Amino acid sequence: MQLGTRWTSGDEPPKAVPDAVARAVREVDAAIPDDDLGQPRPRWTLTWLEGRPIAELDTGVIVTIGQDGEPVVTHDADDGFA
Repeated sequence: MQLGTRWTSGDEPPKAVPDAVARAVREVDAAIPDDDLGQPRPRWTLTWLEGRPIAELDTGVIVTIGQDGEPVVTHDADDGFA
């Protein structure tokens, strides 16, 4: 059994986050507009489904690992990360 973890956007992802997911998380964090920084930063949640990592940002951005081992980023059209 693997437990999840939480951390604040912009902070270094915990060691439990696989490298491919951490790279994508950093890219998403870098894309958060500076004008949003007056607000509390959103938080990431890492969970595991059938042994696969899923990192979800409070805004609805989700980072998973594709079949090819590369990160896949999905999000709602309204979350500002178009």
